[in-house]
Amino acid sequence: MDEEYDVIVLGTGLKECILSGLLSVDGLKVLHMDRNDYYGGESTSLNLVQLWKRFRGSDKPPAQLGSSRDYNVDMIPKFIMANGALVRVLIHTDVTKYLYFKAVDGSFVYNKGKVHKVPATDMEALKSPLMGIFEKRRARKFFIYVQDYKESDPKTHEGMDLTRVTARELIAKYGLDDNTVDFIGHALALHRDDRYLDKPALDTVKRMKLYAESLARFEGGSPYIYPLYGLGELPQAFARLSAVYGGTYMLNKPECKVEFDEEGKVCGVTSEGETAKCKKVVCDPSYLKNKVRKVGKVARAIAIMSHPIPNTNDSHSVQIILPQKQLGRKSDLYLFCCSYTHNVAPKGKFIAFVSTEAETDNPESELKPGIDLLGQVDEIFFEAYDRFEPVNEPSLDNCFISTSYDATTHFESTVDDVLNMYTLITGKVLDLNVDLSAASAAEE
Repeated sequence: MDEEYDVIVLGTGLKECILSGLLSVDGLKVLHMDRNDYYGGESTSLNLVQLWKRFRGSDKPPAQLGSSRDYNVDMIPKFIMANGALVRVLIHTDVTKYLYFKAVDGSFVYNKGKVHKVPATDMEALKSPLMGIFEKRRARKFFIYVQDYKESDPKTHEGMDLTRVTARELIAKYGLDDNTVDFIGHALALHRDDRYLDKPALDTVKRMKLYAESLARFEGGSPYIYPLYGLGELPQAFARLSAVYGGTYMLNKPECKVEFDEEGKVCGVTSEGETAKCKKVVCDPSYLKNKVRKVGKVARAIAIMSHPIPNTNDSHSVQIILPQKQLGRKSDLYLFCCSYTHNVAPKGKFIAFVSTEAETDNPESELKPGIDLLGQVDEIFFEAYDRFEPVNEPSLDNCFISTSYDATTHFESTVDDVLNMYTLITGKVLDLNVDLSAASAAEE
């Protein structure tokens, strides 16, 4: 504690651990502290006894659920896009050597009361029961345009400047109906609401391309991968990386009070009467509550089941997106399921999550359309947590605060936040042009 550090990182959530790893690799001297005695902060994974303690207040789960330590239940359940930013960070830092991944079986979308596989290519569009025969042809043309689109090659633009043309205008050109637009925008481009329709179409086309490229990578039923033993493995892998490059870790440090000099700039962190000096602090919102504001609330349910989610081709790991319009809501509902095949539950058991941005004071009823799709559950837990974002000016106080995790079931928004913070802290942009094939062997 009595040394001076370039950066002190508070909290071992995934965002904080990735940053601590990246900054250590850059040669900065990093001290990483957490008031908890476990890794992962908000994004930890719990065994059955811990789950029972947190939600039921006792540590005696029923024996028929199997051994407690066979469970790794994610508190922020998210899948990893196979070609996405998080995989690029994993390869860039070589953290892949500490982790084993497995492809996720299926990606589905809810439409008119039914669950359908998400069509991601022109061939799948032709087979999909989501659309009638004429709509399929129009959708196929649109998919081919997206597949062939190259930002650097004007010949593929069909005379449209996608930095100016809105997503709504691009889609109108292909005459697609509202239902098709719904699954393209929410289940393929993974937008969280419909505001994207009036923004430049380039972002939506890039997101669709990412989905299709990720899907092609493992030729599985979805564009996602997920680590064996759950997401709790990720913060620990980045913590190892940080330690290899000289980062120091201290868990179970109470209080962790951030100290400021007379100019209001951060100068150190005090715990148990000792102060470690530093130039910058990186932390989650819980460590600097006076520098964040509440921006929303996530509601979710965690269910333990003895079967896969019905109507998903018996997928052992699956995402289902319920677009807001299908439910008359302002934001989407997400279903996420994983099972013993990813080593997160005992044999024969499945863990499903239903999550959304809460819009009322009764989040349980908001989650009902998702819970209704699960079939019979052995146990179900409900929880709601507030989302915060920073309101400080890091150039004035040298405090870099992450944003709370959202309700989405993938990591793209999480990594965007990390990369933006990295640039604010270092003044550099992280180069994520990596050889993606380097990781494919490890991920089988």
